[in-house]
Amino acid sequence: MPSVALLGTLDTKGREYAFLRKRLDELGIETVVIDAGVAQPAGLEPDVDRRTVAAAAGSDADALAAGGDRGAAVEAMARGAARVVADLHAAGRFDGILAIGGSGGAAIAAAAMQSLPVGVPKLLVSTVASGDTRPYVGAVDVTMMYSVVDLAGINSISARILANAAAAIGGMVSAAPLPEVAGRPLIGATMFGVTTPCVTRARERLEDLGYEVLVFHATGTGGGSLEALARSGSLAGVLDITTTELADDLVGGVLSAGPLRLEAAGAAGIPQVVSLGALDMVNFGPRETVPPEFAARRLYVHNPTVTLMRTTAEECQELGRRVGAKLASARGPVAVFVPLRGVSMIDSDGQPFHDPDADEALFRGLRQTLADRELHELDMNINDERFADAMVMRLHELIEETR
Repeated sequence: MPSVALLGTLDTKGREYAFLRKRLDELGIETVVIDAGVAQPAGLEPDVDRRTVAAAAGSDADALAAGGDRGAAVEAMARGAARVVADLHAAGRFDGILAIGGSGGAAIAAAAMQSLPVGVPKLLVSTVASGDTRPYVGAVDVTMMYSVVDLAGINSISARILANAAAAIGGMVSAAPLPEVAGRPLIGATMFGVTTPCVTRARERLEDLGYEVLVFHATGTGGGSLEALARSGSLAGVLDITTTELADDLVGGVLSAGPLRLEAAGAAGIPQVVSLGALDMVNFGPRETVPPEFAARRLYVHNPTVTLMRTTAEECQELGRRVGAKLASARGPVAVFVPLRGVSMIDSDGQPFHDPDADEALFRGLRQTLADRELHELDMNINDERFADAMVMRLHELIEETR
């Protein structure tokens, strides 16, 4: 019989979780109730109590409740919930997870859900689901449902929403398993609009060689998802063509994947071939949202919702240094490919971001920190088919050499 973990703060949401458990029971779904609140539960007794969750984070639930610091309590219970949930799933105790809550409950649930592998059904019903959901979804497949009304008791609206949530998670865990497919080695690749020709060519060549290629859009979340999969050990290799998120992290654009981008594959020892795709640009929203301090910079309106800003020579040199330093410390094989005639579709001769001096600064910074790692400098634009072919063949060779 399929089973669902119900994770929540039973001191404030006990009645609502009792409703969910009853609905799931009516659907023939077993439940494992995990209490992530710090005070005595009300309306429902858990299968895993609050003291167990707090202890998993090295904390004491009663002390957290007595301390009166809600932020500290949420942080501790989030850490504990993540460990408890991961352990329970590894032990086969549940097939999917459902949680409800406001900002605090959602933060706890999100930490737990992000500890689970991609593919495990994860549903979070919250008042925060209509805003910026990135902190809650993270780099995994969390499904969020807007609660419409505050989750404070059962009324005609909340009952319908929660019943739908129970039906949704019930359907997810009860669905027939996908047929087993002969496993092809997985490759993670990164793409942006301005590197699409290169990545498309590379994907097609890799598929011809017998690989399955997972392409991640380098929008911050995409890079984070690639890093998460690399850490999980699911990938045979990484073709990190589009490292543009590092530019947003350095300069303050809207598509940063955080300072740890480009480190997971190296830490896991996964073969990787890396390039400098779209490091000529920083991303912002509509033109009017570009910060005033950048008003005099070279800007390009990519479309009504995306404005690109050309990176300067100084920024490019620092980006090159960062890429080189990250790859120099990798535990696995690395090959870096440099497109000497431009790192994006709009960084070629006659295009709006063509800037040979900035590009040379980027390449110079890379050479300064890459140490003795393998480096290929090719006299072509990144979107040249020959550039894609060269990267693909080298990645294939590195993977074969490590088998």
